[in-house]
Amino acid sequence: MAAAPPVYVYSPEYVALCDSLCKVPKRASMVHSLIEAYSLLDQMTQAKSGLHGGDGELPHGCLPAAPAEGYDCPATEGIFEYAAAVGGATITAAQCLLDGKCKVAINWPGGWHHAKKDEASGFCYLNDAVLGILRLRQKFDRVLYIDLDLHHGDGVEDAFSFTSKVMTVSLHKFSPGFFPGTGDVTDVGLGKGRYYSVNVPIQDGIQDEKYYQICETVLKEVYAAFNPDAVVLQLGADTIAGDPMCSFNMTPDGVGKCLKYVLQWQLATLILGGGGYNLANTARCWTYLTGVILGRTLCSEIPDHEVPVGCPPSSLSQPETSLLTLLSSSLQFFTEYGPDYVLEITPSCRPDRNEPQRIQEILNSIKGNLKHVV
Repeated sequence: MAAAPPVYVYSPEYVALCDSLCKVPKRASMVHSLIEAYSLLDQMTQAKSGLHGGDGELPHGCLPAAPAEGYDCPATEGIFEYAAAVGGATITAAQCLLDGKCKVAINWPGGWHHAKKDEASGFCYLNDAVLGILRLRQKFDRVLYIDLDLHHGDGVEDAFSFTSKVMTVSLHKFSPGFFPGTGDVTDVGLGKGRYYSVNVPIQDGIQDEKYYQICETVLKEVYAAFNPDAVVLQLGADTIAGDPMCSFNMTPDGVGKCLKYVLQWQLATLILGGGGYNLANTARCWTYLTGVILGRTLCSEIPDHEVPVGCPPSSLSQPETSLLTLLSSSLQFFTEYGPDYVLEITPSCRPDRNEPQRIQEILNSIKGNLKHVV
């Protein structure tokens, strides 16, 4: 019997809300448009995200009465609706896994891993990853959270630092002054959750081969020690070469190998996005990873975006929205992939600051810690 196709959480209204986030304007539309341009939507089951009622209903009290303000999380108009939509979408994806509708569920606009229970942080107004894990825990006894974003997944780690039912694994940049400043190898959890937080601090310039070797080594040990029943995988694209963070030197191919390693476990897997501030490269990365999930090899040449991809047909009939405007918007996305218009991303000449001896010390420490997991 053929495996059920992946679930892809999408609605035009949801993407429009996600486009409004000032740090990544129109990123959600750009990602969805490229996935559609590669004809990948036909191979997935689309699930409509929603806040009210049904699978996407948010638990009471998970959003504050007023958004928490900060220098990186301003309380802008519509931010409550945006945060609720992202949280509802991740819960919808998790519920599809609970109901056995699929083995893999995708919410690329999700993955906002810094938010705390009572605090917005790092462009994250609500921690949808935590909500997804909590929903999965209704059926799956042990949930493994893997965070491959450039930044430490501090909000998720904090939420589960006292439990042995959720293990968090984060590979991230760890350097003085770099946000959020947590996630050293010595941060291992607390109380009953001691040794159930796994942190892999990495320095600038790392490329695909070394990153995958580290990731595979850690995840092999984690899987053997923890024996998870389900996985939440955060795939922030700010590790990719060309990102304004100018830190890691990865390509989608390296991240894709890590994704393949997790998928070969054949567990219920919730896929989330996260960071990624070079919008074209983020769209390239997540489209490529969608192809990996589907077992598809995508052509190098970016397909033309010559029609208003993903726009609801009703929008064409609105008097204030001309066809020319919609076409211009789609063509604007396409031109962002210039001048080469290819899917591949080339690493820069940035030096790798990761010393082999230090990496081995970190891996040995993690292996030693995992011996305490029962």
